[in-house]
Amino acid sequence: MTTLQTRMKQGKDARKKCSRSAHATTGKMNRDPIPLIKASSQGRVASLVELRYGRMLVSPFTFFRGNALVQAHDLSSTENMGLVGPICGDAHLMNFGGFATPERNLLFSVNDFDEAHPGPWEWDVKRLAASFVVAARDLRHGESVEEDVCRQMVGAYQATMLECAEQSALETWYESIKYEDLLDQARKSALEHVQRAVDKAERRTHAELLPKISERDANGRLVIRDDLPEIFHLHKNTTLLDADDDWLRLADWRPLFDTFMRDYRTTLQADRRELLSRFHVQDLAFKVVGVGSVGTRCLVALLTDDQEFPLFLQFKEARRSVLADYVKAKSRTRHEGQRVVEGQRLMQSASDLFLGWTTGPNGRHFYVRQLRDMKISAELENFDADTFAAYARVCGRALARAHAKASGNAALISGYIGKGDALADALFKYARSYTAQNERDFERFQQACRKGRLTARSEADFAADHLP
Repeated sequence: MTTLQTRMKQGKDARKKCSRSAHATTGKMNRDPIPLIKASSQGRVASLVELRYGRMLVSPFTFFRGNALVQAHDLSSTENMGLVGPICGDAHLMNFGGFATPERNLLFSVNDFDEAHPGPWEWDVKRLAASFVVAARDLRHGESVEEDVCRQMVGAYQATMLECAEQSALETWYESIKYEDLLDQARKSALEHVQRAVDKAERRTHAELLPKISERDANGRLVIRDDLPEIFHLHKNTTLLDADDDWLRLADWRPLFDTFMRDYRTTLQADRRELLSRFHVQDLAFKVVGVGSVGTRCLVALLTDDQEFPLFLQFKEARRSVLADYVKAKSRTRHEGQRVVEGQRLMQSASDLFLGWTTGPNGRHFYVRQLRDMKISAELENFDADTFAAYARVCGRALARAHAKASGNAALISGYIGKGDALADALFKYARSYTAQNERDFERFQQACRKGRLTARSEADFAADHLP
C-alpha cells in the first residue's frame, strides 16, 4: 500500500469516530445570541459599534456576516474528524475574491484572515455552506438554488481536495486559481461576470484610487478626504473616536504612524523594505471597513514616491480570533497581527507585497497590507442561478486549496470525505438548519435593537450628524 493509500485509509477510518452524517447537526443551540454579539463588541470604538449593528440590521445575510463569534460558539458543540490545522475561521462567501500577487497576476482565493487560527477544517466548510444558503435565501433565489449552490460548493471542495491529495507537496504549495482559468472554464452565463471582474480589478490601482479619496489642502499637500462615517481624521472635528480615546491624547497622527512603521518594517523582506523606503507619508486617516470588522481600528496611510505616485497602506487591528476560546489548539504566535499574516501566507499561494504586522501605541496589534490593490469581490445581487453556482464551485475549490496547502493533510481529508455524496447531504442539512437558526437570531437581534438593549445607527444617521 502506498503512502497516499495509507493516509487516505486513515482518513476513511476517522469516520468511525465521527460519521459524515454527523455533520448535519447544528450543535447545542439553546443560547441567546445577544450576549455573544455584545462580547464581540468589547474593545471596539463605541460610536462605531452602533454603525456595526446598523449594518448587521440590513438583512439576515449582513447579520450572518457580522457575527462570526456566534457561529464559532455553535460549531464548538458539533463533531469533527479530529484533524486540527490552520483554518480561515470566517470563511463566508464574501471573504473570497480576487487580488494581485507581487508579480501583478490576478488570483482568486480566500482573502480575509482576521480570524485565522488552528481549528477543525469542517468549521470553515460549514460556515461557507451556511453562507451560501443564507445568501441565496436573502436574494430570494428559491429552495432549488439554495440546495444547488451548497452542493456545488461541497462537490468542488471534495474534488479539489482529492486533486491536492494526489499532487506533490510543491505542486499543492504553488498551484493557484487564476482568473484566466476561470474565463476558460466559465459557462456562458458566468463569462460576463468573470470578464467584468477582471476589467474592474485592472482599474483598482492606487493611482485610480487617489483622486477618489484624496485632495490638496490649502498648502497644496495631498491629504485624504473625510467621508463620514467611512473615512475620518483622528484629530479633526469629524472624528468618531470616543472623547476619552487614548489616540486623541497624541498631538496628531504622526506619532501614531511612526510607532506603526518602526515594528512594521522589520516584518518585511529586505527588498520590500527598500521599496517602502522610496515612499514618504502624506496623511493618515481612520477607515471603517466591512461588517464584522466595524468598530475595530483600521487606518489608511497615503504615501507618495518622489513623483507623487501613491501607495495606500492599511493598518488593520488584529484582535483575538473568535475561535480562540473554542478550540484546544493554540496559535503559534502571541502577536495577533503576526497570527493573521502567517495564516494568510500559509493559506494563499501568493500574498500582498507589503503584508506585515506591527504594534501600535498602548500595545494594540495590527497587520498591514495595501488598500484595495486590484482587490475585487462578488456582486451577488447581479448573479443569476448559474453564475451563483459557478461562484460556489470556485469558492469550494479555493477553500480546499487553502486547507490542503496550509495543513499538508489533503489525503487524510479526502479519504474522510470519500467519493460519494454523504458529506454533501449532511452539509446541506446543516446549512438549511443553520439558516433557519440565523433567521431566528436575526429576529432576536432586531428586537434587542428596538427595545434598546443594543443601539444601531445607519450611515445616513452618522452623515446627518455632521452636516454643515
